Amino acid sequence: MATFPHWLPWALLSAVFAALTAIFAKLGLQGIDPDLALLLRTAIIVVVLAMFVTATGKWHNPLQLPATTVGWLAVSALATGASWLCYFRALQRGPAAQVAPVDKLSVVLVALFAAAFLHERLAWREWLGVAMIGGGVLLMAIRR
Repeated sequence: MATFPHWLPWALLSAVFAALTAIFAKLGLQGIDPDLALLLRTAIIVVVLAMFVTATGKWHNPLQLPATTVGWLAVSALATGASWLCYFRALQRGPAAQVAPVDKLSVVLVALFAAAFLHERLAWREWLGVAMIGGGVLLMAIRR
């Protein structure tokens, strides 16, 4: 019998909120520059997350963290920002039902990058799932 991974509920909630993000962002991008919209959204995220971290007692001085940790988080933040800039531009110009699945091509890329750089190994069944996601992205993105 398969075990229920402890991370799965969080991943499913992430998918739900990501889907809502696409819908709400598409509605919010009407009549506004996508870069300004992204800045406003990011500022709200920073304020809410700062309140959450403070309220839960998780705040620690970032200057006391290892430089490599801060470095990787900084690079991750830059990649996130670049992803969001591209995503908001695409979302403003295209239908959410097509843009969001193409964005999820990141699932395929994560599997490839994790294998190449983190030496994570996927079973053939998991690679089949990754290939199916890639095929699904193509089916969703290409319209006649």
